[in-house]
Amino acid sequence: MPRWLLELDLADGPVPWIIWGLAAAGLVALLIRPLRRRWIVRASIAVVAGALIGWFLVVFVDVADVFGVPMPGAVHWWTTAGFAAIGLAIASLWDSHWWRKVVAIVTVIGSVLSMGIGVNQAFALDRTLGDILGINTLGPLTHFAPPLPGKADPAQPLADTWTPPADMPAHGRYGALIGANALKSSAGFRPRAATIYLPPAALVKDPPPLPVVVFMMGLPGYPNPHPMVDVMNEFAAKHDGLAPIVIIADQLGAQDQNPGCIDSAAYGGVETYFNTDIPNWIRGHLRVLQDPKYWTISGYSNGGACAFIYGARHPDIWGNIATASGEPWSGFGDPKSVEKAFRGDKALFDASKPQAILAEHPGAYDGHYAIFAAGALDKKYGPANKVSAGLAEAAGFTTTYYLVPNATHTGPGLRGGLEKAFDVLYPHLGLAR
Repeated sequence: MPRWLLELDLADGPVPWIIWGLAAAGLVALLIRPLRRRWIVRASIAVVAGALIGWFLVVFVDVADVFGVPMPGAVHWWTTAGFAAIGLAIASLWDSHWWRKVVAIVTVIGSVLSMGIGVNQAFALDRTLGDILGINTLGPLTHFAPPLPGKADPAQPLADTWTPPADMPAHGRYGALIGANALKSSAGFRPRAATIYLPPAALVKDPPPLPVVVFMMGLPGYPNPHPMVDVMNEFAAKHDGLAPIVIIADQLGAQDQNPGCIDSAAYGGVETYFNTDIPNWIRGHLRVLQDPKYWTISGYSNGGACAFIYGARHPDIWGNIATASGEPWSGFGDPKSVEKAFRGDKALFDASKPQAILAEHPGAYDGHYAIFAAGALDKKYGPANKVSAGLAEAAGFTTTYYLVPNATHTGPGLRGGLEKAFDVLYPHLGLAR
């Protein structure tokens, strides 16, 4: 598939409006005809039938819990309208000239595309066709300020000493870690390419050491950088270009598999990848602050489960945990998804839950921060994150639990959760006064 097609922006810009406009023009063209009673009856039946099919399809998906999360309200309306339009187009194929049949076929295609774009925007997770298909089209980002060996972390918060130089760009940059800079697994895991985000402060001639965040997206999914990059650029713009360096990494290995956040014979060393390989790469390649206080493990949904697990099990690496609509443990949304990783070993499964891991590290979390956010309308992950926050607080974390107003387990919940997390973390990381 051509790269330009994969990179089309389906969330903003002209593409959605062009497709919606073409579909609307097709519908208008189909309606401009002699209104004979026979056609009116047939078209009315087709439109109503299509609308009902679209509406009840979404109801079925919700009732059967096909995706493990409730459908956003806009999905109902997009699907209803889309199938109604398809019904009108199909009805127009009979008793019509050849050109009207062509318009009807084009309208069906336009309606399907319009519906897909509308549904995608309702979830607000994927920006491009590449994002939807899990294909990373980013070019590499290869120039990083090297580490400063032997130099201790500064005693003062960076926000107190930082003055943006004239050469600082307005926005951060991001790109794929591929080729010589690829994040490789030492234990047999096969991750998809990670993405790195460098904030404006990291792009100046002599940048300061910065905090670092490792972030994971959900299941199904891939290391989509856009949600985190958008939030980081927003924070950097408010704080003189200061933001953490972020690595968006892959904890799945494929779009629809769940390695359970652990090292396993089935998937290889996922946990080793995140808690040995990635930290070693960071220390060897990036100019970052070294104290765990400045290192954050973060994730959305399935990635949130891994973030909680890794932050609990490796307090010597990760000083902070930030989850947005995170699962309380891997397999929470679909227990069967982790059977291959755990091989039916219930004892191993239970020992891999944060509750058990936290109990293994008494007194290890003093000064560590944990933020658990979820959509206020998310009846499944909202209460689950409240339980997670309670466990973390009891274990000694400085804990924040936050419900994102009017959000479910979709893009607004993710974005709102990340915004709250970094509102809390910025002063702690020395990026805000």
